[in-house]
Amino acid sequence: SVATPTSAHFSIARDLLALGKHLLIEKPITEKTSDARDLAQVAAEKRLVLQVGHVERFNPVLSALEQRLTHPRFIEAHRLSPYPNRSTEIGVVLDLMIHDLEIILHLVDSTVENIDAVGVPVLSRGEDIANARLRFASGCIANVTSSRISPESMRKIRVFQEDAYLSLDYQGQSGEIYRRVNGQITREPVAIEKEEPLRQQLASFVDCALTGGEPRVSGSHAAAALELAVEITRRIASS
Repeated sequence: SVATPTSAHFSIARDLLALGKHLLIEKPITEKTSDARDLAQVAAEKRLVLQVGHVERFNPVLSALEQRLTHPRFIEAHRLSPYPNRSTEIGVVLDLMIHDLEIILHLVDSTVENIDAVGVPVLSRGEDIANARLRFASGCIANVTSSRISPESMRKIRVFQEDAYLSLDYQGQSGEIYRRVNGQITREPVAIEKEEPLRQQLASFVDCALTGGEPRVSGSHAAAALELAVEITRRIASS
């Protein structure tokens, strides 16, 4: 497992892959998208598992959402936390928002065509609060907000599609689904079997290492999320 400051991820991971080691590497996978794709290529060539620690992908909330997902038209994600004592060398987009970016790329499975982004530094050199609005080729819109200067923690996602609206809480591992039935709006709780995402992530990595399976969040998946996060950061810096 590679859980060092992001700036050291590439060199350490490269050396461990060269030694033939399967890797679970913390997110973001690297600082540079090119380095992330290099690691993914090396892992593929050596037939090694390269899994990246986007732990929210192992939250049972996401499994419940995937079971009910049809054609998402609008997605809204909020990820808020108090000011941290770590990871302040990177902004909130690479620290927190990247979780939601990776999830949204997975759910929508379409090319991002347009990005509008804003963010401001408050207590750090990088942005501490940020918002990005993404438009996909499929027509889906995603509005993503992240903050690390919030008095309270929040990790929620809402998905609107033609037949339903889902409101889900990663933190509480709970949710509701709204539908129109016989002309009436119904609200039902979403059945979610609570699990510890970190435990599931580690178990999945071990299983992939033993069986040669494809990790849920591969180096290529993480590189795509990093590329989007870096572009959002660039647009914030130039605004």
